[in-house]
Formats: sequence, C-alpha cells, structure tokens
Amino acid sequence: MTGGEVLDIAREGVWTMILVAGPTMIVGLVVGVVIALFQALTQIQEMTLVFVPKILAIFVTLLITMPFMGQLLASFTARIGELILQTPA
Repeated sequence: MTGGEVLDIAREGVWTMILVAGPTMIVGLVVGVVIALFQALTQIQEMTLVFVPKILAIFVTLLITMPFMGQLLASFTARIGELILQTPA
C-alpha cells in the first residue's frame, strides 16, 4: 500500500466522520444560538435553560439521521474491509 492510498483512506475517513457528525453538530449549534438570542432578548440569564432544548433537538436529529449514518458507516467499513482483503501479506 502506497502513501497516496493511505492518505486517500485517511481523507475518506475524515470526510465520513464529518458527514456522520455534521447534522447533529449543526442542529446543536443552531439551537444553542437561538436560545442564546432568546436569553439575550429577554434578559433571562439561566445557564441550565440551554440544555433541555438542545438535548431534545439533538435526540430528534439522531433519530431522523440514524439510517443515513448507519449506511454511511457500513459502506466505509465495507470499503476498509475490502482494502484489507486485497492487501498482500
């Protein structure tokens, strides 16, 4: 296996990680910003107000995107398995 192939696998792994974690992270970010804006506008300075809506939003996002995440990780794992089998000992 050459250095270029290793870099391709690493790049694909990082891209897979971004695609799997991206939707959940974006939803968490958006919900956090909306709640922070709400707190700033109403001058409510309760630190724990952010957690429950953010947890609920992330949980719903995980439920919705779980099939996509599973398929993406399964295809990446299958590709890595094929590369392992093709590599001579």
